[in-house]
Amino acid sequence: MADSSQEIVARIGNGVASFDPGQWDACAGSANPFVSHAFLAILEESGSATARAGWQPLPIAVDGADGRLTAVAPAYAKSHSQGEYVFDHAWADAYSRAGGRYYPKLQIAVPFSPVPGPRLLIRDQSAASHLIAAIEAVTVQNNLSSAHATFVAQDQVPLFEAAGWLIRTDSQFHWQNHGYGSFDDFLAALSSRKRKTIRRERDEAVQGLEIRHLTGSDLTEAAWDAFWTFYQDTGSRKWGRPYLTRAFFSLLGERIADKVLLMLAYRNHRPIAGALNLIGADTLYGRYWGAVEEVPFLHFELCYYQAIDAAIERGLKTVEAGAQGSHKLARGYVPVPTFSAHYIPDRGFRAAIADYLERERVAVAREIEFLGEMAPFKRS
Repeated sequence: MADSSQEIVARIGNGVASFDPGQWDACAGSANPFVSHAFLAILEESGSATARAGWQPLPIAVDGADGRLTAVAPAYAKSHSQGEYVFDHAWADAYSRAGGRYYPKLQIAVPFSPVPGPRLLIRDQSAASHLIAAIEAVTVQNNLSSAHATFVAQDQVPLFEAAGWLIRTDSQFHWQNHGYGSFDDFLAALSSRKRKTIRRERDEAVQGLEIRHLTGSDLTEAAWDAFWTFYQDTGSRKWGRPYLTRAFFSLLGERIADKVLLMLAYRNHRPIAGALNLIGADTLYGRYWGAVEEVPFLHFELCYYQAIDAAIERGLKTVEAGAQGSHKLARGYVPVPTFSAHYIPDRGFRAAIADYLERERVAVAREIEFLGEMAPFKRS
């Protein structure tokens, strides 16, 4: 548990939109668009992340001596475990069978976004322990079962560890730019067989199609209408009901269009598929994809190969293509660890989870090592 030897004065905001954007972003920084005031406020104002949807916004803030925001966490009271991508359904079932009430719980996260990034938004490092103590106090004082910070940036993991939180590991597949000047430079680093396979996939995917990259003022409502159709189809098949509302996409185009890269595939001037990305300081974040026409390898082309093209063109270091998907390995995306942190006040429940996580970490590390050896790059 965080150091509580001195009194911490914290407050719970009435949603991210209730905070001054400049003060919020002074804590969040500009590298990761998902923790920006604009993105999180769009989730709320569009009706995507709301109490009705099971994501009640409860940002926890600590003010400095100057009266300005010095630390804040994007926190939500959750009545379920959907839209998180770090799966704790088994934990909820076990706690319920033991006579406990797992929901509501506190989630420190970016809703519907398995994107690693800072979860403690702080103007200076000394505010981190105060913010963690505030999160713990909110959890205990409101009789919540637990608090969970998911997809925590690796450099913030020690902050949670020092406070005694349990650390969980998982993995994703990320593409890494090793100074490539072109897609052909990237292909040259692959084995001959994989290189030929990717070239064949790309050729087949775009036959008869035109691929357009839209950002800024090119993000028209017509483009969003097309992408909404794609997103609804994918969301309905994956989750039963899409998480995001149509208004979310319009607000993205209105407020952070320069951070958005929408890739659309057109056949005879009609969009048939699309992939949505956000642009960070050094990373391209792939988020959603959908199509109304089945085209072999088009998913790989729009979500993985076009993303690599865009990252190389912009000089970005990484492409993060979302959660899961071992098929990304053959396309040059390599396994990397991801992290979450968990505060569980119940000692018995905490001990059981700690034992489980220790065994899970070993399994995840072995899987990352095994998959890394299968990467398609040339051997030295």
